[in-house]
Amino acid sequence: MVQVTPFLLVLSLALMAHGLPERKCVLTGHWINDLGSNMTIHKLQENGSFNGTYLTVPSMSPKKIPPSPLLGFQQHTDQPTFGFTVKWKSTNTITVFTGQCFLNDDGNEVLDTMWLLRLDADSEKHNWNATLIGINIFTCLHAQKERG
Repeated sequence: MVQVTPFLLVLSLALMAHGLPERKCVLTGHWINDLGSNMTIHKLQENGSFNGTYLTVPSMSPKKIPPSPLLGFQQHTDQPTFGFTVKWKSTNTITVFTGQCFLNDDGNEVLDTMWLLRLDADSEKHNWNATLIGINIFTCLHAQKERG
C-alpha cells in the first residue's frame, strides 16, 4: 500500500492540473512598446470592441504630444488577434495597428504588432511617400489580476 500512495498522489495531481483553466492573454490594461510609447486599453465590450488612449514618445520634437484616442476590435480567443486605429491629436495623421496578443515563454503578455502610419499629403502628386510601415512589441505594465 505504501508504494501505491505516491502513484495515486501523482495521478490525482495530474488530473487536477488538467482541469485548471489556461491563462488567457488580455488586451485591457496599460502597455509600453519598444520605443517607449504608452497605450491604455479600456474594458473590452461583448462584441470585441475596445477604446483607449495612445501616448507616443516624440522622436525629434521637444514639444509635448497629447494622448490620442484609439478604437479597435479583437477576437475572443486565448491569444487574440486584434486591430486598432489611433487618430493623432497632434497631427493630421492616422495609424492603424494589427497584431496578436501572446503569452511569451516567461508567461508575460506581449502584443506583437505591425502598423501603417498615414501622413497628410498635400496633393496626389506628393502621395508616393505618405504611408510609413513599421513594427512594435508592447509589454504589459501591470499584472493581469490588476486589470479589469
